[in-house]
Amino acid sequence: MSDRTRPQEKGPDLSAAFRSPIARPPTRFQSQSDRVFRIVAQGFGVAVVLLLASIVVQVLRHAAPAMAEHGIGFLWRSRWDTNGDNYGVLPQILGTLYTSVLALMLGGVLGLTVALVTSQGFIGRRWELTMKNIIELLAAIPSVVYGLWGIFVLIPAVRPAATWLHEHFASFPLFSTELSGPGILPAALVLAIMILPTITAVSREALAAVPKRLPAAAYGLGATRWEVIFRVVLPTASGGIFGAMVLGFGRALGETMALAMLVGNANDFGWSLFSPGSTLAALLANHFPEAGKVEVGALMYAAVVLLLITLAVNALGSLIMLRTTRELKGLN
Repeated sequence: MSDRTRPQEKGPDLSAAFRSPIARPPTRFQSQSDRVFRIVAQGFGVAVVLLLASIVVQVLRHAAPAMAEHGIGFLWRSRWDTNGDNYGVLPQILGTLYTSVLALMLGGVLGLTVALVTSQGFIGRRWELTMKNIIELLAAIPSVVYGLWGIFVLIPAVRPAATWLHEHFASFPLFSTELSGPGILPAALVLAIMILPTITAVSREALAAVPKRLPAAAYGLGATRWEVIFRVVLPTASGGIFGAMVLGFGRALGETMALAMLVGNANDFGWSLFSPGSTLAALLANHFPEAGKVEVGALMYAAVVLLLITLAVNALGSLIMLRTTRELKGLN
């Protein structure tokens, strides 16, 4: 039978697909709803930017007289004398950075460990979800509750060890004073717990985003589990992990109530872990309720310093996270 006389085979009937509601063009209501949603979403985005700009402008406006009067020397002076109109925030800047770095060292190691345990198959799925939820619940605890827990539980718990270290290693700068109450160490420990959820969550996502073919290839070459983790998984996710550390550091810099309750609020800075100190956030929380007009200007100047430090750290962390995400998507 020739091709001309052979019956033509019927192709698939596409009419049913075009009659499907999914394949129909959007209705007028759907088009208008989509347009309204886009406008609302763009409006909220612009509102967030305007809100941030408004906060910065208002803080700068109230701080401008003090900035003009005290100048850059405000950052290097160490006295806070309301009677003599002499203000400086050097101890507070150093205390903010010191407590935040200590918290990052403690919380970073613990957070990365938890992220590894919950993302690399060390425990069962049920225990993994349980641990993940418990860590995330730490972020829901109010800051003042952390402060109260630190005063009534943490300080009495660490005082015996602090006393022993001071008695045996008093010549060492970190243990040169005795822990008699609130101080740098209790504040740093509480801060480490408070930044733990941020570091754990972001690090876990970075580890989970590592392409599966990379560990599989390493296993195929004969690598052990720990070799795969330390030579493949961690280096690949290092950008995201570093971004988690930066975001946790930014979280620690802006903490207020727990630090105000635990750091000791001494207008001085010392390297000893057991000495009292102060931070920029604690300074603002403690002095604003009773501040006069002149002191308010100096406090707003201190707020500008804290705002700039926090914004710079968080912007750096966001840029690192964005770059890492793009690199990992390119590997997938």
